Amino acid sequence: MRKTRIHLGEPPAVVNVGVGVHGVASRTDVFRLPELWQLHLYRYEAELTVDGTPHSVRPGSVSLVPPGATVRFRYRGRSEHLYAHLRTTAAGTPHTVPVLQDAGAELPLLTTSLLQAVASAPGEPDRTRAEVWAALWRIARLAPAAARPGPHPAVTAATAYIEAHLAAPLTVPAVARAAGVSHNHLTRLFRAATGATVVAYIRRRRLDRAHHLLRASTLSIPAVAASVGFADLQAFNKACRRELGGSPRALRGEPGPPPAATAVAP
Repeated sequence: MRKTRIHLGEPPAVVNVGVGVHGVASRTDVFRLPELWQLHLYRYEAELTVDGTPHSVRPGSVSLVPPGATVRFRYRGRSEHLYAHLRTTAAGTPHTVPVLQDAGAELPLLTTSLLQAVASAPGEPDRTRAEVWAALWRIARLAPAAARPGPHPAVTAATAYIEAHLAAPLTVPAVARAAGVSHNHLTRLFRAATGATVVAYIRRRRLDRAHHLLRASTLSIPAVAASVGFADLQAFNKACRRELGGSPRALRGEPGPPPAATAVAP
């Protein structure tokens, strides 16, 4: 099965939503959901077969499997994905959707919607339905891969993780784990997509955000530094001078301290 058709004229009934963990007890799963759609947003690489048709799962892939289809997963190790199991009604015009496709630039928004759906499920089921419905509409409108130039999904996943964690300690292995690829593979993909190393990209994004906060907010300079992951003010000052051309105070437009008096030889 390469494509399926789904109605989105009304919000779905979300029966279950969460974070699925697989590939621990067994590297293979084979199962069906006789009455429910399966929506998966992947953070790993695996092989997926839907009713006999093989698909290659990569970080940033999203799948939509109709009720009754037989799915077979072959994992490469511990594998986590966001999922929703749901029912739909035959309302509205049906949409033809690939069973598996890359989320591309929509990945951060899809991830946010599904994470919010998971968080709201215990106490706000209506919010969960709304978030999953929004995610389904985004999936139905994804452009074909050939018409959607962009970086490898692992790079998209990595940059989304970096943006969400600029204030925290960030290492390349941690970013690679979040993107579902190895350290070395992410390094190669990142350089091909951006021309920079992962470390250089993190530094640039931290300083870009710091520059914005210095110019647009009244946050103290120590608070700005902490919000972009600099625990040491001296290191923050040096980074701003080196990368942005001035001290944090100068970038903010505040006057600097008066120059120290210089002794002049008689």
